Amino acid sequence: MKINLVHDWLVDFGGAEKVLESLVEVFNPEKIYTLFYDKENFADSPISQREIVTTFLDKNFVKKRYRNFLPFFPFAIEQFDVDESDVLISSSHCVAKGIMPKVGQIHICYCHTPLRYAWDQSYDYLKLLKLQRGIKSVLVKTVLHYLRIWDETSSKRVDYFISNSNFVGERIKKFYKRESFTIYPPCDVEPLKEETKKEERFVFASRLVHYKRADLVIDVFNELKIPLKVIGDGPQYKELKEKSHKNIEFLGHLKKEDLRREIATGRALIFPPVEDFGILPVEAQSLGTPVIALKKGGSLETVISPEEGNFENATGLFFERQEKDSLTKTVKEFLIVEGKFKKKALIKNSQRFSKERFIREISQFVKQKYEEKNSVC
Repeated sequence: MKINLVHDWLVDFGGAEKVLESLVEVFNPEKIYTLFYDKENFADSPISQREIVTTFLDKNFVKKRYRNFLPFFPFAIEQFDVDESDVLISSSHCVAKGIMPKVGQIHICYCHTPLRYAWDQSYDYLKLLKLQRGIKSVLVKTVLHYLRIWDETSSKRVDYFISNSNFVGERIKKFYKRESFTIYPPCDVEPLKEETKKEERFVFASRLVHYKRADLVIDVFNELKIPLKVIGDGPQYKELKEKSHKNIEFLGHLKKEDLRREIATGRALIFPPVEDFGILPVEAQSLGTPVIALKKGGSLETVISPEEGNFENATGLFFERQEKDSLTKTVKEFLIVEGKFKKKALIKNSQRFSKERFIREISQFVKQKYEEKNSVC
């Protein structure tokens, strides 16, 4: 069984790329098909040890502003010749699932989310490009309209969908009218090598872009005057730092072990975005740190709230709305019940999302689908 992989693009290293690394480890592909590739950012990754096949979009000026070239992505992904594969596994959050398999090939899509820019995040995309109004806005909205048509049509090229959460599975069903099987992504749930002690401050860690809602967290902690460390970089860094009071410290981008140490020594991780899955809350729990998360999206599948005051298995608290009063109320509640969370329960829950579990489940899924096809043939 010859398996090759498809990935949207390889520019930054995030959660989707962690999944791709695990897929490389499991299936040992000869080739990875992707729109464009930044070699420097993947020099230390096993991804770089494979043959990376790119498109005409693999240019430096594209990689620097790749979102501006979104209308070209569907055409580009369809240009690959994938003759040499028995099985294609696409790791898709944009257009990778739209690759055109040959007759007889099995196409399995590990779907991180349906095409974000075309569906429920289209308004965020317009806001990012500052195109809410005007002639250009009409043109872009027209492009997004046709992207939605292409996205739904290209979903028919997938034989089997794997969703990275039940939340994403519901979106696949809504937008593509397709069923999916959930396999949670691999998370780093290994303990820290050294012993740590909790400090009197909270942690927020993320790329500083609008939808991550760092602004909400800073507004709340400015008012509460409780120490907070903000980890991460991004276009909002300067603006957010300028509005923050003395109790809030910005650490910028940190190396992996430094990030894990900061989370492990924090009182709780604040997690306000709507995420398709959300790896960070799982990794925080593996380090013995509870999570205060928005009650929506993938967090509902990874964080366990106390039931009727029972904290035996609890790993965090939820706040209802992305609003200041809602998050403030939950932070104050956490200060009262903080001592009831059990490190053992936090670590135990995180183990449900281990890399070993991911490898076992996805290996079984692909093997089963391949054998089913060959038994029919």
